[in-house]
Amino acid sequence: MPTTHDVTNQPPPLTSYDVAAYPALLESLRTHGAGWAEDGVRALGLLAGGAEAQEWARHVEEHPPVLRTHDRYGHRVDEVEFHPDWHELMRTAVAHGLHAAPWRSGTPGAHVARAAKLFVWGQTDAGHLCPVSMTYAAVPALRAAPDLAAAYEPLLASADYDFGLRPPTAKAGLVAGMSMTEKQGGSDVRANTTRAVPGGDGDGLYALTGHKWFTSAPMSDVFLTLAQAPGGLSCFLVPRVLPDGTRNAIRLMRLKDKLGNRSNASAEIEYEGAVGRLVGAEGAGVKTIIKMVNMTRLDCALATAGGMRLGVAQALHHARHRRAFGRRLADQPLMANVLADLAVEAEAATVASMRLAGAVDRGETGTADEQETLFRRIGLAVTKYWVCKRGPAHAAEALECLGGNGYVEESGMPRLYREAPLPSIWEGSGNVAALDALRAMARRPETVTAFFAEVDAAAGADARLDAAVVRLRKDLADVAAAEYRARHVVESMALVLQGALLHRHGDAAVADAFCAARLGGDGGLAFGTLPPGADTAAILARARPAGGAYGDA
Repeated sequence: MPTTHDVTNQPPPLTSYDVAAYPALLESLRTHGAGWAEDGVRALGLLAGGAEAQEWARHVEEHPPVLRTHDRYGHRVDEVEFHPDWHELMRTAVAHGLHAAPWRSGTPGAHVARAAKLFVWGQTDAGHLCPVSMTYAAVPALRAAPDLAAAYEPLLASADYDFGLRPPTAKAGLVAGMSMTEKQGGSDVRANTTRAVPGGDGDGLYALTGHKWFTSAPMSDVFLTLAQAPGGLSCFLVPRVLPDGTRNAIRLMRLKDKLGNRSNASAEIEYEGAVGRLVGAEGAGVKTIIKMVNMTRLDCALATAGGMRLGVAQALHHARHRRAFGRRLADQPLMANVLADLAVEAEAATVASMRLAGAVDRGETGTADEQETLFRRIGLAVTKYWVCKRGPAHAAEALECLGGNGYVEESGMPRLYREAPLPSIWEGSGNVAALDALRAMARRPETVTAFFAEVDAAAGADARLDAAVVRLRKDLADVAAAEYRARHVVESMALVLQGALLHRHGDAAVADAFCAARLGGDGGLAFGTLPPGADTAAILARARPAGGAYGDA
């Protein structure tokens, strides 16, 4: 006889599985020249799917960072304390090259390999990806000052995670942060009021005074920041510790109490004459730091795609082990439609994000491909907008697949749900990203040519895709209402790009379902509205998590 304490009809934990065993990711890895990295990606995938890393992620979510402004004697310390498992997550990420390592590699496909690892490892805890991403993104901006790049780039790319307060050049490895926005301007950084006063001896040092509203990763070793110099808004490298071992005048006022991203610290800070070194020319601050912003925008898309993949894996795992009304949830046609639709969305996001990582690779080599650079400029803007915009709805639907079980913290789905809006806000919210796409097309019309060259490579593969391309060309010709319709136009561009990439590099069943539902008018507005004829069985077989406790249920 069963007792009241018997547990039945509950799925086993999804643990000890290979997060990287995802066909869309591994196929993209090979397509874009990084097949050589598959063993390393798979090794990281096993770590990410293991019980230990999942416990690290749970701990850092439950024990967020704490600000200590003063020590017990009243001395100003401006320190952020983290749970020990935060450092384990960071140490693993750095050791596997998720930070600035590709910039020093020289191996074709290095940026693609790094993107795949970020996608995989981010499915543990997304919060620590913030300093990892900014360390990666700092390098192209820092190269505007060759002397600084020569000194700091090897340390930013080091495989050593060296946490603690010491002068940057005395450490085995560095982590970089960004300190850009202010309370009166937000994304309008030209409204910044922080002042930068040059020193009198011509050594390139400036004294910065002002308040920053959202400083990401305030425990970093160095920060790229914007301030108003005599020649206009400029970019500066600001170390947390000065060469003589004294603390720079960076005051942490408070940590943000955020919706998600709880494991990561975000702070309001004040510069009280903080020492910074000019990066690039005075007045070229936006031009310099936008190189960093663009790289973090790529990571926004990658992290969102990884979050989608995690949501699909959890939802499908639950549905294959949970029974209702006499059969497994996954075998019920409407649930299969929902799960397959979520899988299609995740795969489209993955394929597009990895394609853009490939464009970084080919656009940043010694023989840089100009067409790839142009495509990346426009493709990144539209993909960051659309993929990140879809993330919250995707997370909500994946959570709902678990029913009430998904609404409780122990499932991990609330953490995924809280995290989902951040990439759409970070580095330019939806409107900023959409308008940036229009700006790119207006200032560099050749980006439009590069975009359509990418899309036209799939011409003839699908009549619905071909018709959508025709409609898009007409929409782009309507310049009179361009700003008002920016979201519509950029959404159309993103969908056309995803459809083309799925047909060229993806799975036939996924590509067909995507074009039918997203481009052919046969789908609805909610997830779970794929039209009849979609091969949901093939899509779900492709989306299943592999190995570990998943089983064959």
